[in-house]
Amino acid sequence: MFATLPNILTLSRILAVPLLVLLLWDPAWWWGEVMAFALYCLMGLTDYFDGYVARAQGTVSKLGIFLDPVADKIMVVAVIVMLIATRVITGWPVVAALVILLREIMVSGLREYLATVRVSMPVSQLAKWKTAFQMIALGALILHTPVKHTILPAFMVGIICLWIAALLTLITGYDYLRTGLRHME
Repeated sequence: MFATLPNILTLSRILAVPLLVLLLWDPAWWWGEVMAFALYCLMGLTDYFDGYVARAQGTVSKLGIFLDPVADKIMVVAVIVMLIATRVITGWPVVAALVILLREIMVSGLREYLATVRVSMPVSQLAKWKTAFQMIALGALILHTPVKHTILPAFMVGIICLWIAALLTLITGYDYLRTGLRHME
């Protein structure tokens, strides 16, 4: 079950994170950010295809169900930390990034607890929209430096989508917490 295509795709995302961090390490390496953007997009595609292939082939596994959200969170956290560390995200947008990071930690802990009482927390449609805005935001912010002298408004798109993702993060985080607290009494 470990060596199924969906699990290999998920593991490839986890293993690609150190390379993604290295490519984002120095914003003076414009080519690194272009390569980071390409890798980030590839990681996003594998995120889509691992679930699609698992469902299509009937190879959904407990390992895949566990690893997929872990891979997503590792990637998102690494990118946000690097964008803050390299000062792409500064000022008030750091608050939006922190809201996203803190929600990821809270939801992970909540899911872990609920698993011990055998309660699953399915992903809501609003959470899927949150993820879409978050991915667009981070991709645009990765691409910001290489395209800043062009007409592409990557930074503006990235910051706007980051704030939208943060707002959706608050809403979905509250929904998950409210659902989880019902099972803690």
